[in-house]
Amino acid sequence: MATICVRVWVHGRVQGVGFRYSTQREAKQHGLSGYAKNLDDGSVEVLACGEQSGVEALLAWLKAGGPRSARVDKVLTEPHHPTHFPQGFSTA
Repeated sequence: MATICVRVWVHGRVQGVGFRYSTQREAKQHGLSGYAKNLDDGSVEVLACGEQSGVEALLAWLKAGGPRSARVDKVLTEPHHPTHFPQGFSTA
């Protein structure tokens, strides 16, 4: 299968609640690479690369609210076409 990447911005109560680490764990369960990082505006940016089914599963999890400690108000996505694919999934 082809590898795809999406960039995601998650808004709501998503900082200081373990959101990035839960996202990392969920992404690894689906064999994805990329990152989850806090942004200055209080949102979290996620880059997810892998098989389409895994990326779609992570997006569904994010849109469903992520970890119980978080409150997701809005999820924005766009396709991403990197010059090289990331190795592993990091939290920044």
